[in-house]
Amino acid sequence: MLKTCSEVALTRLNLHGSTMGTRWAVTCDSAPDLDHVGLEAALQATVDLVDAQMSPWKPDSNLMRLNRAEVGCWVALFPDMLEVLKRALEINRLSDGAFDPCVGDLVDAWGFGPVRGEPDAAAIRATRQRRRNPCLQQLELDVSAGCARKLVPAQIDLCGIAKGYAVDRMVAVLQQHGVRHALVALDGELRALGTQANDQPWSVALESPQVGRRAVHGVIEMAGLAVATSGDYRRYVLVGDAHLAHSMDGRRAGPVNNGMASVTVLASTCMDADAWATALLVAGPDEGAILAKRYSLEALMLLRRENGLVEVGFGRFQHS
Repeated sequence: MLKTCSEVALTRLNLHGSTMGTRWAVTCDSAPDLDHVGLEAALQATVDLVDAQMSPWKPDSNLMRLNRAEVGCWVALFPDMLEVLKRALEINRLSDGAFDPCVGDLVDAWGFGPVRGEPDAAAIRATRQRRRNPCLQQLELDVSAGCARKLVPAQIDLCGIAKGYAVDRMVAVLQQHGVRHALVALDGELRALGTQANDQPWSVALESPQVGRRAVHGVIEMAGLAVATSGDYRRYVLVGDAHLAHSMDGRRAGPVNNGMASVTVLASTCMDADAWATALLVAGPDEGAILAKRYSLEALMLLRRENGLVEVGFGRFQHS
C-alpha cells in the first residue's frame, strides 16, 4: 500500500493488452476505487484507434488509404493521423531528412513491411532507380480541412513515430481517469506520468543491444518524461557480412548500416522521443552528434566498435 503526502492511500495497479504486433503495459498508483476494468478498456480502445489509423498491416487504415490514393488526390484523415503526419514532417525537416516517413517502399522492398517477408532484389533495384524527392516535396497536409495528398508517387510509413504517439494517447486517458502516477510502456517506448506515489522516480531498464539475448545495459530514472530506443538488434537482415537494421535511410535508399547499435532519447512526449531516436539512428554517429547538440537532445548512442560498445552521450547522458 502506498500513500501520497496527503496520506491518501493508493494501490499499485498493473494493466496490459496487445496491439501493433506487440504488447502495452501500464503500472500506476491509483485510488482503490478506480474503475480499473473501465480504464483498461479505455486504454485498449485508444491504442486500437491509433493502430486502425496508422498501421501498414491493416488494408483499411487511414495510412493505407493514403498510400493507395492517386497523386494529387486529397484524402480525408482523422485528426490523430494528421497530428502525427504534421510532426513527422517537422522532424523530417529538423533532422535534415534523417527521419523520413516517406520510405514505405524501402521498408517493403527489404522485407520489413506487410508486402514480403524477405528482401526482394528486383524491388530493391527499383527503389534505388527511382528519383527520391525530399519528403516535404512528396506529401502535403491541409490540417484545417482534415486531409492530405501525395504530390508524387510515395508510400508513407509511420512505424518510427506511431507507437510513441500511442503512448502519449494512453497517458492522456490515464489523466482523464484521475491517475497522476503511472508508467506506460509500448514495446521500446515508455512515458512516465509524474513520479511514483512515494515521490520516487520510475526506474526504466536500458536494454543492451545484443542480438538474440535480453540483457540490461543500465537504468534510467524518469519523472514526467518519455523515453524511446531505436536499434539494429531486434529487427535486421544479414546481407553477406553486413548487419542491416530495419530502419531505412531515405537519403541513401537503403537500410541503416553505420555502426550505431542503438540510440535512446528522452523527451517531453513519447512521439518526439520515438521519432528522434529513429532520426539519430539513421543519421549515424557524426551527423547524429551534430543534431543532438543543435537541438539540445537528451540522447545516448551505443556504437559498435572492434573492442565492444562505446557510449556517446548528450544532455544528462554526457559523461563528465
